[in-house]
Amino acid sequence: MKQFDLKIDIPLDSFNLEHIFECGQCFRWEKIDEYSYIGIIDDTVLKVKIDNDKLVISGVTDKKDIQNYLIEYFDLNRDYSNIKSKLSSIDKYMKESIDYGYGIRILNQNIWECIISYIISANNNIPRIKKIINNLSTRFGKKVTFEGNNYYLFPTIDQLATASVEDFRAAGAGFRDIRLYNTTQAIYNKDFNLSKLIQINDTNEIEKILLELDGVGPKVANCIMLFSLKRFDVFPVDVWVRRVMNELYIHAKDENKINSKEIVKLAHDKFGDLSGIAQQYLFYWRRD
Repeated sequence: MKQFDLKIDIPLDSFNLEHIFECGQCFRWEKIDEYSYIGIIDDTVLKVKIDNDKLVISGVTDKKDIQNYLIEYFDLNRDYSNIKSKLSSIDKYMKESIDYGYGIRILNQNIWECIISYIISANNNIPRIKKIINNLSTRFGKKVTFEGNNYYLFPTIDQLATASVEDFRAAGAGFRDIRLYNTTQAIYNKDFNLSKLIQINDTNEIEKILLELDGVGPKVANCIMLFSLKRFDVFPVDVWVRRVMNELYIHAKDENKINSKEIVKLAHDKFGDLSGIAQQYLFYWRRD
């Protein structure tokens, strides 16, 4: 692996490390101090901080073109100022949530890692999700040394395919152990075609295919589509999103009795093709 140092231009009005890494979309970034984070993505370990209008990055990687990879990862070619302007004009609640989480950007995450991570996320909390992922990475992933510390890459399909149900359970996956095993084996044995999934444009068709995987329900499928396939027209519904949508728009006495399809329809009616980005602003605002 080679070491690298680089600086990338960022729009300060639409880029904030805490907003990006703490909005619930990713699980392998950790805060070092008030200004810096360290993360593990694909075959790269990196440390990032903001200096004026630059993203300052150092790390180790196997990638030949790490700069363009990171521009894509952080979605830096997309105009979030324009997106925020459109969403803010919808109502005062959307504007307030965007003012709060102005620096959120939807990361371009690896679809294989995203599938496994979001199966782990079902009925789970973020610290525990991170712990399970780190346990699996330590057991099955490649060790990488950066600045004198050891880190473990997320296991490849081939690496995780050697895990048994008991291995998933030992990592802390709980009831998800058999689901993780079945999905890993389906992808490893090519009973499920990841490459084909990436080529499909229709969101409904992608969701239908994802739901074939053990452990993937509508919410997990929507997260996978939003965070690794850039399907901004989806609207994942978890406990926080259900709560904020009820408090702001539905006003039911018992939020738990609201059908998720009702929430998704409302979101599509209000936010259209930007529903997924709207969800992230609302989620981050309401949870904090």
